[in-house]
Amino acid sequence: MSLVDFLKDLDESVKTVNSPDFDVEIVETDFVPSFSDSSITYDNYDTKKKKCKRLESCVLYVDIRNSAKISASKRPKTLAKVYSSFVSSMLSCARYYGGHVRNIIGDRVMVVFDKQDCYTNAVDTAILMNTVCEHILNKRISSFEFSAGIGIDHGEMLITKSGAIKQGDEKEFYRTLVWLGKPANVASRLTDLANKEVNTSEQGVREGLYFPLTNVWNWQDRTYEEFLNSLETTYSPKLIHNEEYFSSFYLTTINHDHRVNSPILMTENVYKGYKAARPNSKVVKNGWFSEIRLDVRDYQGKVFGGNVYKKAVEDI
Repeated sequence: MSLVDFLKDLDESVKTVNSPDFDVEIVETDFVPSFSDSSITYDNYDTKKKKCKRLESCVLYVDIRNSAKISASKRPKTLAKVYSSFVSSMLSCARYYGGHVRNIIGDRVMVVFDKQDCYTNAVDTAILMNTVCEHILNKRISSFEFSAGIGIDHGEMLITKSGAIKQGDEKEFYRTLVWLGKPANVASRLTDLANKEVNTSEQGVREGLYFPLTNVWNWQDRTYEEFLNSLETTYSPKLIHNEEYFSSFYLTTINHDHRVNSPILMTENVYKGYKAARPNSKVVKNGWFSEIRLDVRDYQGKVFGGNVYKKAVEDI
């Protein structure tokens, strides 16, 4: 086939799928579908129809912190052992509370839960994963300090089949279930931020006060707003400061802060669902998950985080 014919065929396929008479059938479900689910189909260009499912539930992502640096610094055999140990452990944790693993990309594992008890199962899974990462993997993997991040969100997700029908050894690489919707995106972004070192600062002004009688300088940091509010209105190039001994200033960075985000992060929706299901649990009563200030792209709600472990770890 010539390149021109190839592009014409491709254009016709895209045109068919996006035409008004191409029907997308959506079936509501309470259970996590698998790839073999007959209610989810590829694009059918002959019947002009595609079947999808929609699930309202929790989605969880977990991955290794600083995996890029680890990959660059470790020997291949060590790297293979680390990734194998992590992924197999996270899959076991997911299955323990009924989670369904629906994607593994490198060191990132995606877990989706059936609708019933999804809040408690998702949070319990996150706590178990955190326990295993900190008290088993970090203990057994001695070549570096091991840590991972976990993010959870809840909401509606559209599940569709994507890829192409292909036979042979490579067929698995040409097909996948795609989870469309905000919860998968938000959970993934929370995972990026979980257990991450954060250094913050802001631009400000360092203001110098000079006291001539004592020949002493006093320097203080001010925000832009504070500095501008201390200036009087003037129509000349000269600055008029309301402090008598103001003598100099220069731009600088202020309000430096260093912190490590909690290893488990969840949206407010998830925490409220867990709290409603288990109001008397120690996790809720002791406030082991608390609200934290965090900027998450395309998410405006509150974020709750914590570093919670399973008590059974004491017996290992």
